[in-house]
Amino acid sequence: MKKALTAGLSVAAIASVAFAANSLDSNPNYQKLKNFKPKGVSNDQCLMCHKTTDPGIVADWQHSKHAKAGVGCVECHVVPKDYPTAFKAHPMQGANWTVQIAVSSVTCAKCHAKEVQEYLNSGHARGAAQWLATPKNKHGYLMTKLSYHYESLKGANKSYLVDGKTMEKGIRNDLPVYRANENNPRTANLNVANICIQCHGTVVKLDKQGRPDATTWPSDGIAALYPDGGVGNCLACHSRHKFSAAEARHPAACTNCHLGPDHPDKEVFESSVHGHIFDTNEEDYKFDTGEQIPGKTVRAATCFTCHMSGINGLKATHNVSLRLKWNLWAPDSFLRTGGHETAGWAFWKGGGKVTDTTVTRGNPKAGNPNGPEAARADMKKVCMTCHQATFTNNYFQRVDAAVKIYNQYKAAANKMMKELKAKGLIKSDVWSDPFFKLYYYLWHHEGRRFRQGAAMGSPDYAHWHGVFQVMQDIREMNDIYNYRMKMLKKYGSAKKVLENEPPMPVVTHE
Repeated sequence: MKKALTAGLSVAAIASVAFAANSLDSNPNYQKLKNFKPKGVSNDQCLMCHKTTDPGIVADWQHSKHAKAGVGCVECHVVPKDYPTAFKAHPMQGANWTVQIAVSSVTCAKCHAKEVQEYLNSGHARGAAQWLATPKNKHGYLMTKLSYHYESLKGANKSYLVDGKTMEKGIRNDLPVYRANENNPRTANLNVANICIQCHGTVVKLDKQGRPDATTWPSDGIAALYPDGGVGNCLACHSRHKFSAAEARHPAACTNCHLGPDHPDKEVFESSVHGHIFDTNEEDYKFDTGEQIPGKTVRAATCFTCHMSGINGLKATHNVSLRLKWNLWAPDSFLRTGGHETAGWAFWKGGGKVTDTTVTRGNPKAGNPNGPEAARADMKKVCMTCHQATFTNNYFQRVDAAVKIYNQYKAAANKMMKELKAKGLIKSDVWSDPFFKLYYYLWHHEGRRFRQGAAMGSPDYAHWHGVFQVMQDIREMNDIYNYRMKMLKKYGSAKKVLENEPPMPVVTHE
């Protein structure tokens, strides 16, 4: 016991050293902006035009806490003329200032340093970096190809530091639609701005005058990477220009991204007992305060209650990874033993430079710096605000069992995939390969629904949308595996096996 405790303290000590090194002041643009004093500009000057041209924006700001506190256009949009996001063509400029259109968390941190630091420690800060391909990041490279739906663009859309020929590997050419935009890559880039970017974020690009490019902005992405080193801009949860904390605490703020076949947290919550209570008793919830007091400000748990709130002795936090024991979105579930997230800090410290050391996959094992059991203990504190110990302990035993069973299925899938790849029995165009598609659905869709449904109290998602479909996947995969291995013995050639394999349509399990 003493040895285990010492090991736990060592993890905490190491994490605390890393935390101390992650200072907001490590970004020179943050230091520059927080010490900047613009001369000869006021909010009234901005409002002279914008109350006519943008009345909705002005109305939102007028109803905000910012307006009541005297925080207006100048505090968020006025920057030094040589600042990385400076809009050089704005008609109103001063001797030492101009305006920025694309506002990042560097600006927010001037007043909300604690919240930005907590956010950078969380998995949310990995959103953009994890899907932007780097030479050292196979995961991001594949996510980038997927975002362009495996369309050939002659490398004109080459992803971050990956050449076009590499990006084209595995793309079919036997139908014109696969190459429809190879001479017009901007069309493809603009479409990507409608999808992945709006949740994950991307590298925000500006033209020479400081106007954001349409392929990267506007973006509500949780972790968009800005030219000043900012990661995200807080509006993913606190919508512009009211930036309401009450709005951000409402479950609807989370469900803008956390929904659908791959992570149906919206649907899971709504079909849980917690969601049922919320839907039928919303008058019992007070989101204008961060206090979570059963019977006074909250009737039952919401997303905010469990993952962020100050409750039962826990401090409120913007680190949504802090109370999580398991990673439930990854292909294989593993314990969150990695301490704080690293991706956001790498870009922040790089001051907006885009290199293979500033845009990284980050730390999928990010969680509680004191380890996964400390994270579980904190989450239990949340639950035991309303539930007694036996109820809570029994519940989490069942969650752990679901994770174990999922990992058993995934291990069997991994073994078959490894053997098929080793023998050349996976098609180069993986989205034409029924085995690969089932492998993908097993973890990215059904497996996530199984694990997250179990963790958040939705039996239908845990079973019918989850493990029931995982069970079907593994059987279909096993049949394809056996068939290909049998045909390999017959033909002696992997290429011939794949060329002669009859069509095997996969029914997607949505």
